[in-house]
Amino acid sequence: MSGPLTGVQVIDLGQYIAGPSAAQTLADLGADVVKVESLSGDQARGVGTFGEAMVRAYNRDKRSIAIDLRHPEGQRVLHQLLAKADVLIQNFRNGSAERLGIGADDLMSKYPRLVYANVTGFGAHGPSRNRAGLDIAAQAEFGMMAATGAAENDPQRTGFAVADVSAANALATGILAALYERTTTGRGAHVETSLMEAVLSMQAATWGEYALTGEAPRRKGNGQAHAAPAADVIQLSDGAIVLSAYTRDKWSALCTLIGRPDMIGDPRFADNPARVAHRAELLATIGQALEGKTRNQAVALLSSAQIVCGSIRSFDEITDDADVLASNVLVDVADADGTAYTSPGLAFTVDGHRRTSSTGAPRPGADTTDILREIGYSGRDIDNLFATDVVAAPETARKATA
Repeated sequence: MSGPLTGVQVIDLGQYIAGPSAAQTLADLGADVVKVESLSGDQARGVGTFGEAMVRAYNRDKRSIAIDLRHPEGQRVLHQLLAKADVLIQNFRNGSAERLGIGADDLMSKYPRLVYANVTGFGAHGPSRNRAGLDIAAQAEFGMMAATGAAENDPQRTGFAVADVSAANALATGILAALYERTTTGRGAHVETSLMEAVLSMQAATWGEYALTGEAPRRKGNGQAHAAPAADVIQLSDGAIVLSAYTRDKWSALCTLIGRPDMIGDPRFADNPARVAHRAELLATIGQALEGKTRNQAVALLSSAQIVCGSIRSFDEITDDADVLASNVLVDVADADGTAYTSPGLAFTVDGHRRTSSTGAPRPGADTTDILREIGYSGRDIDNLFATDVVAAPETARKATA
């Protein structure tokens, strides 16, 4: 399918989320992405519904070839692919690619136009470089969990793999920058990120607050530590909303809107420090003023004065949301077996356009034969590769994952 990256060839050696998600962004922009899997497939394929959801979400519009990269002939196949590739993406544990002879130094010396992109858990250069790094470890070790959740409860992870997804976005951004630079230098680049770096980068404002106050962020549930009302939750008749109105003009507008202009001059609520100190009374008063309203009614009222607010909704309330539908951010996906579903696509448009339909994630090895033919293998050569278990067809790969 066409797009800004039409003609760009990508080799995706990724597993789970961080690598495949970066490659998914490139696929959605029109790149031809070949997912290179082991004979047993992406490791996510073997972890039930959770893993299948990852595969579906981050492997649309890719083609799959299953190769045993430990076999010399498997390495030969990969190098045939690399001869035409613009980008290689991997999120192996640190050192694994080097042991296979496909580390950045190995490949970039041989393919100088290649953009080599990899993501690790804790970075490739520090003392933790060889540790296994999954999303939850990065959330735990770099400040997110310590600051998430109610003060009286255990630290909380976020409700999705935020470190993985953020690292994938960072990696995709770096790849695009490297491809652009290559147009003037003629040379590729080594793009690196880690879950650690992604988590720290996401918290830049919190880091800045820590630098200003000297106070490490602590769990306090909803609401911002030094402003109110800010990200505070108000319970209503059919659920809850979140609202922020902590600037002087928005605070005044809120008080007027809910029929409590007296609160503007109340010493308890005169400025942010005072409102933070009296947050419980503040929220109780706002809640009383909105009592009896539904979420939609409250959001409509507050939005009339450009007060930031939102109805707290679950996924089953979002599917038919008019704004979501108008944005075309949900992609219509058709799997090879005829299953149809929707999945979030690119979070941006280019000249008002983005892909709105997609083919589902391929079965492991689904395109092995076609890809081998494209890179010059004859029918006899392909039969020999299958016979010696260097590559796998979909049926073989399915057995390996069973």
